[in-house]
Amino acid sequence: MIPILLIAIPLLSGSISFFLRNAKLVKRLALFSSIITLAIMLVNVFGLYKSDAFSAPWIPALGATFTVSLDGMSRLLCLLTAVSFPIIFIATYKNEYKNAPSFYAWMLLSQAGLMGVFVAADALLFYFFWELALIPAYFLCSQWGGEKRIQATFKFFIYTFAGSLLMLVGIIYLYTLTPDQSFSIQAFYNLKLSVAQQSWLFWLFFIAFAIKMPIFPFHTWQPDVYEQSPIAATMVLSGIMVKMGLFAVMRWLLPIFPQASHQYAHIIITLSIIGIIYASLIAIRQDDLKRLVAYSSIAHIGLMCAALFAQNTMSMQGVMIQMFSHGINIIGLWIVVDAIECRTGTRKISQLGGLATKAPILTTLLVIVALANIALPLTNAFVGEFLMFNGLFQYNIIAAAVAGLGIILAAVYMLSMIRNVFYGEESSAVVKAVDIHAFIKIALIFIVLLILVFGVYAKPLLQMIQ
Repeated sequence: MIPILLIAIPLLSGSISFFLRNAKLVKRLALFSSIITLAIMLVNVFGLYKSDAFSAPWIPALGATFTVSLDGMSRLLCLLTAVSFPIIFIATYKNEYKNAPSFYAWMLLSQAGLMGVFVAADALLFYFFWELALIPAYFLCSQWGGEKRIQATFKFFIYTFAGSLLMLVGIIYLYTLTPDQSFSIQAFYNLKLSVAQQSWLFWLFFIAFAIKMPIFPFHTWQPDVYEQSPIAATMVLSGIMVKMGLFAVMRWLLPIFPQASHQYAHIIITLSIIGIIYASLIAIRQDDLKRLVAYSSIAHIGLMCAALFAQNTMSMQGVMIQMFSHGINIIGLWIVVDAIECRTGTRKISQLGGLATKAPILTTLLVIVALANIALPLTNAFVGEFLMFNGLFQYNIIAAAVAGLGIILAAVYMLSMIRNVFYGEESSAVVKAVDIHAFIKIALIFIVLLILVFGVYAKPLLQMIQ
């Protein structure tokens, strides 16, 4: 019942929001719905209600069932989704949107789709929720984005639609091979595929997942979409939605195509490491805060993808922990970027400086989030990165060493950003700036608490994914 509620509550709230006309009412409904979803998720996490699977006929003629379940992997990502949406709604509570009911409706529908992706145990159902999670992103960017939103959304649509079609072809082919004509994940796991079959099917699925992460060279849609999307949608995209690709690799790709995954691991790891260095170097040269955070995200996802294909227990555990930690940290960075732009009217680093004197609380909270983003010990990201690098080291020492350069480069662009934006001579753009309001304080303080708690004591997360 829990997985059903995780999908049904945001789905129902989002559907109702379309028919409301009061902006304040729909805003409160969205926040209330996200808090209820979080409460239900916490009930499951703390073991107060153990019902974590549900199955019912869906499309009997095709052998598709509505089968959902919560295991360690899906539970952690559902928790990330449940935690993130209240933070996002609180941090952006004072933001005004034209046609607010539709905006919050699409936000809630994206949450429902994300929950469905993480709990689906039927391939056709997984594909359905994969698309349900992506469709709201198209509307959020195209209707509430920046001046170049149409071009960015078009590129996003082409990339993700092409990837989804490739995955659908692969799913249908695997379905025809199952003895009982089933889309069940277990039926797919039980298939005895030849090496030749695995070789071409692997790429159909991997390209779809690589576009969603994204990793080099499938990343070119990401900076533009992050820059042009409204900040709340950007938080969903970078904090949670990119994890769909990583999760899908672990849930579907590696178990169904084990031989192909080993055969092509060196190619994927090489591309991922190129992406780490490439994105980090571009981030160093960025003058726009949004694009800096966007390229930072590409570098972090590249490390997670490389660790996934190292395919050992330590690297897998590290990726799971890091997906949760990265989601929390990157949302914190986006909250800070939005707060800076709202107070100064610019995202240009070259036009900022001395903001610490005007916004000391924002500065303090950002420094903690930024240090977590570069995986400083005693922050949540350190645990995941330590495990991932250990896993990569077991796979190949050189790969681990080159990927490790990303940590140094991350320190360069994050610390440079802090210095140029918050310290030094006060620029004209920050003269009238004020510190953050209560809603942003609440959101950032909660993120900082998560960073410090799981940085010091990560055992609960490790136990969850056992």
